[in-house]
Amino acid sequence: MSARTLPPFDPTDPLGIDDLLAPEDLAVRDTVRNWATDRVLPHIADWYERGELPGIRDLARELGSIGALGMSLTGYGCAGASAVQYGLACLELEAADSGIRSLVSVQGSLAMYAIHRYGSEEQKQRWLPPMAAGEAIGCFGLTEPDHGSDPAGMRTTARREGSDWVLTGRKMWITNGSVAAVAVVWAQTDEGVRGFVVPTDAPGFSAPEIHHKWSLRASVTSELVLDQVRLPADAVLPEVTGLRGPLSCLNHARYGIVWGALGAARSSFHAALDYAKTREQFGKPIGGFQLTQAKLADMAVELHKGLLLAYHLGRRMDAGRLRPEQVSFGKLNNVREAIEICRTARTILGANGISLEYPVMRHATNLESVLTYEGTVEMHQLVLGKALTGLDAFR
Repeated sequence: MSARTLPPFDPTDPLGIDDLLAPEDLAVRDTVRNWATDRVLPHIADWYERGELPGIRDLARELGSIGALGMSLTGYGCAGASAVQYGLACLELEAADSGIRSLVSVQGSLAMYAIHRYGSEEQKQRWLPPMAAGEAIGCFGLTEPDHGSDPAGMRTTARREGSDWVLTGRKMWITNGSVAAVAVVWAQTDEGVRGFVVPTDAPGFSAPEIHHKWSLRASVTSELVLDQVRLPADAVLPEVTGLRGPLSCLNHARYGIVWGALGAARSSFHAALDYAKTREQFGKPIGGFQLTQAKLADMAVELHKGLLLAYHLGRRMDAGRLRPEQVSFGKLNNVREAIEICRTARTILGANGISLEYPVMRHATNLESVLTYEGTVEMHQLVLGKALTGLDAFR
């Protein structure tokens, strides 16, 4: 190909990654991007400053109407989208705000995924259609006040009492908890760890909201309290026993984070790029100085390397060949690099970088939570370390 026939260089897509996407992929991306642009971006700075997500149930119904809830699941009103399309949706949602992507991830990749993969047909018929439509919000109760990275130590218990189950315990840092109609709760039983589908109007169940957060402020985060919650025998997820149940759900959600974190990074990079071309110091735009260009180049390289990694993992998931260790690879790299991109963008914006008039500091503080939840940096390093050496350093 001669130089005259080469396409022009696109600063928003310097590697031409869009060429890898099918028209259907681009349509999904555009649909989610347009929704986020219309419904989230005009309000998100105010929501973040206030530390609340008003109208969350309306937002959930709108997300359901565009097929974003449980979108990679099939049947029961779910969109049956590809893994790459789900990833693109996560990217666009997190480009608006990590809290919005968290709402969708917990709904689809944790609560709905658990019911879809391990639930009875009755559980699927009851819950998945309204959850896919956003008429019912779900949450996922695994983390506890004293057990995060080590879920095997959970203290929440479920004991049999006649034909019923009785659940007792607490879960912590639960996205959507205070607005959920249904909670998927994991508990210790005599048979091992089991999952339970818990209607949140069950007597003894409460979900006080957690306040005073400095990250994910435009997100509902709660504690779940289970005080002798009595459930019928058919509340248990019948198709799984042991930690492989919740861990497989987390793996699906982590895959969405691999893409989502890059949305926050992209938003911050574009803010810095635009600012660098218009902010003048010493008689010219700061984008004309070597140090600023070096920062922008490094940010672009890491952002688009991360996108190639996410796309590769998505194609592996679509082919049924994605291993958990590969998801850890993606989350570890992409979230870590996304935070660094946000921090570098903040330096380009100077004092303006801390203002909510720009998205950079909001994304940076949100990613501090994304870095920790669904597997800390250290846990993903150890997952990869074990895979590389064959030696288990967890204990």
